[in-house]
Amino acid sequence: MEIAQPRDLERYLSLAKRTHGELCRQKRIFNARNRIIGGDTDAWDAQVHDQKIKEATEKARHETFAAEMRQNDKITCILEGRERRDRKSLCKAINDFQQTFQKPETRREFDLSDPLALRKDLPARQSDNDIRNTVSGMQKFMGEDLNFHERKKFQEEQNREWSLQQQRERESARAHQRCAEDLYFKTRLQFDETAKHLQSLESATRKAVCAAVKEFNRNQATESVERKTREKKQEQEDDLAEISNLLRGDPARENPKQAPYCQLGGGAVVVSRLSPLQRLREEECQRDRDWDRQRVQRARSTLLLERQQKRQQRDLRRALDCANLSLAKEQRSQKKYMEEVCTNQPTEDYFTQFNTGSR
Repeated sequence: MEIAQPRDLERYLSLAKRTHGELCRQKRIFNARNRIIGGDTDAWDAQVHDQKIKEATEKARHETFAAEMRQNDKITCILEGRERRDRKSLCKAINDFQQTFQKPETRREFDLSDPLALRKDLPARQSDNDIRNTVSGMQKFMGEDLNFHERKKFQEEQNREWSLQQQRERESARAHQRCAEDLYFKTRLQFDETAKHLQSLESATRKAVCAAVKEFNRNQATESVERKTREKKQEQEDDLAEISNLLRGDPARENPKQAPYCQLGGGAVVVSRLSPLQRLREEECQRDRDWDRQRVQRARSTLLLERQQKRQQRDLRRALDCANLSLAKEQRSQKKYMEEVCTNQPTEDYFTQFNTGSR
């Protein structure tokens, strides 16, 4: 590390002074606003003072001119207003004089320039029978009479009434048709309910018949079983009786008086041996008669049921035919009514003829 000597410090101090002096000199030379080297500051101050006095004088003169201009503008406005009032008063006086002493009606040629001449004049024709409406005047043509608008309005009202009447008739026809359709649907539903009820009755009858037939068959089977049991029991009893008779009777004891045929040759049959067979035959005949009676009763009940079903079907068919006939009559009447309504509608040719006749 070097140690600063007093001689070095003096040299540094002198160098710094020269640098500061150079900076101050550059500031004085290169600053154009503060540079006073080679110039007359007193003259410059005098010129600045004169310039300020001149500017103040110009400003005062301009303000004086502005005040004079404002005063002149006020005077001009006052004069113009007075002139307008005078002109208006003059025009009013001239108009009053003309209205009082120079009316247009007092002129000789007023009838040539009257603005209300056409309004005061009579129209081209006052009526359809005006004597001034000659052929050459061409004031009246076909369909251009004075009542044309009233007649046209009346025709429009009449057409409107016809249209409303047709609309009401259409709505009435639609309402009748809806009522007929509702009645038809209700009748169909009623017929369906009746058919359903008859079908249920028929099924119930069939079920009852089937149940009766089953019960009858069951009873017959029971009776057949009981009859076979009785027959078997009777047969066993008859066999036992016959065996007992054979063992205990006269033939087994070799009684010559009880032979099957008389020894005298009369040819008579022994009654004791024929009675069990006859009884069996009578029971078999009675059984056959019971079977025949039951078969006849069953056939009769079946025939009665078939007749009742046929009668119910015939009544149902007759009711359906009557309902269909009434619906057909109502539909024909509605169709006839709609055709009459369509036929009675006014056409365009009729309107044309009516208008031509009115003209």
